[in-house]
Amino acid sequence: MNRTASLALYSLCALIAATVHAGPVDIALPGETATLRESTLPGYTLALQKCSICHSVDYINFQPPGMNLEQWTAEMKKMQHSYGAPIDEQEINSIAAYLAVTYGSAKASDAAVIAASAPKEPTKAMAKATPGATAIDVDKLLNANACLGCHAIDAKIVGPSFRDVAANYTGQASAESELATSIKNGGSGKWGAIPMPPMAGLSDAEAKALAAYILGL
Repeated sequence: MNRTASLALYSLCALIAATVHAGPVDIALPGETATLRESTLPGYTLALQKCSICHSVDYINFQPPGMNLEQWTAEMKKMQHSYGAPIDEQEINSIAAYLAVTYGSAKASDAAVIAASAPKEPTKAMAKATPGATAIDVDKLLNANACLGCHAIDAKIVGPSFRDVAANYTGQASAESELATSIKNGGSGKWGAIPMPPMAGLSDAEAKALAAYILGL
């Protein structure tokens, strides 16, 4: 081995050794600044709730301009199938319609957009079951809304642990209603720069069920 090669190998080994012994590095990410374009389409509210769980709004801005409804629908299906986004078929269609109109080439008056944005009609079985449904499956809500992707019971992930949230409301008489409102509306600044996306798709009862679960930990 010649002198040049030896020096290069020595430098590489020194760099590796320095990296190994340097210890963990804290990286402060900048807060979210991009916002979704407002729309009266129902997919806008869903996008506020679902899309920002996993990525910045800039991900949408970086997509090719002029994408049509079919292309945005394919992109949403990729989010569900490849990345495990917590969205069902109707939500895929509704969000895709919003994105295709607001960021792409579709128009709100297009028949396909109107059809994709329309909520599903409840089945007779669902309609009959609704009045008697008193119990709310909190585990199902946590998974459906990807809550556990940002929070854990005892550890901070993206957001604070559920136990830390519960501790923050200790002794407050209106804790459950305030936390339920915070869950539905989202916000930023309480726990750092990373915003909590609004969970506007939750009913008041579902938000209160989540709040009661967290406060009971």
